[in-house]
Amino acid sequence: MDKEVDGILVAAHELKAPLAVLRQLALGLPEMETSGERMRSEMVSVSERAIKQVNDLTKIRHLEDGLFVMEPVAVRAVCDEVTRELSYLFSHNRRDLYIKYSNKSKLVTANRELLYSVVYNFLLNAMHYSGEGTRAELMVKDFKGRVKVAVRDFGPALPMDVWREMKRGWINKPTSIAMRPGSSGLGLYIASKFSRAMGARVGAVRHRDGTSFFVDLPVSKQASLFSDDLYN
Repeated sequence: MDKEVDGILVAAHELKAPLAVLRQLALGLPEMETSGERMRSEMVSVSERAIKQVNDLTKIRHLEDGLFVMEPVAVRAVCDEVTRELSYLFSHNRRDLYIKYSNKSKLVTANRELLYSVVYNFLLNAMHYSGEGTRAELMVKDFKGRVKVAVRDFGPALPMDVWREMKRGWINKPTSIAMRPGSSGLGLYIASKFSRAMGARVGAVRHRDGTSFFVDLPVSKQASLFSDDLYN
């Protein structure tokens, strides 16, 4: 493993303990007035998201250890779970989330845990970089014999160098993204690593008014365990 990336993982491991302490301290604060409760809720939410990304970073070290088994995964169910978790964050920050499922292939071959993190990081990225009052879009559709999960934002354009790395299929290391303030590219780095580990194709499309990030997943050959009208 690249020494620089290995150093990132060591730092991530060291950060986990203080983040967990911060979360517990916030939860342990006495009841406050409305403004204080909102602040406490935000502290807990921020620390939980940070812990989640730290956990994702530590998983990178084990991607080649055979710990993440590929299996049939209901892609819509994973997307539903992610959107439920992030719905409060979108509404709190006055962002709308539009969801459209049109895929006929309900099962993909993936690792549920890794796929969850890919969708989560794409949506978190879109929430941060869509302007207040705008919307992000989550779409799942059939595409050239595979299933494409795409997240569209309406933020600043993605720099060409980052787009080229995404087009290649992976990002070598977290990097700052010009015109996207506060971004280390950490979520995209995690998503590209996890997608590659699942044998899925990841990429980005630059629009005049934003960016779409996507992952193309192989359709599971196993007979569906769900009836066709499960999501109807």
